[in-house]
Amino acid sequence: MSKHDKTYTILMVDDDAEDCLLIDDAVKELRQPHELRFVRDGEELFDYLKRQGEYEDKRSSPYPDLILLDLKMPKQDGRETLRQLKDDAALRRIPVVVLTTSTAPDDVNFCYDVHANAYMIKPDSFRGLVELIRIIGNYWFELAALPSEN
Repeated sequence: MSKHDKTYTILMVDDDAEDCLLIDDAVKELRQPHELRFVRDGEELFDYLKRQGEYEDKRSSPYPDLILLDLKMPKQDGRETLRQLKDDAALRRIPVVVLTTSTAPDDVNFCYDVHANAYMIKPDSFRGLVELIRIIGNYWFELAALPSEN
């Protein structure tokens, strides 16, 4: 199977249902074959990744090839979530793209300091979002070599 034929799993961590719906619509518009999964915050992300609670079944909760992480979330925000992910030897290889509205230099610097793989600003238009998702998909799933599940 070539990289072009593989279906990748994207796990989006965002509490904003509208943003999740827009990302889902963008993936569908691009006709990308990827599976898009959603969790609402950092706590739910770790339940998913450690296959706890409702995420125990590997078939319904496949290992993500890429995480899209928002910074502004309840319970456990994106900064703390990113720090925990990259501090965990079993999870740190999963590529994390911070996808947020924040343009604050402190947020950008923090995310790269704790080893985010990319920091991207959410566009203000659907067309811009579609283009961003196309670029993310092309880079991570066509050009980059991804780690395998531990």
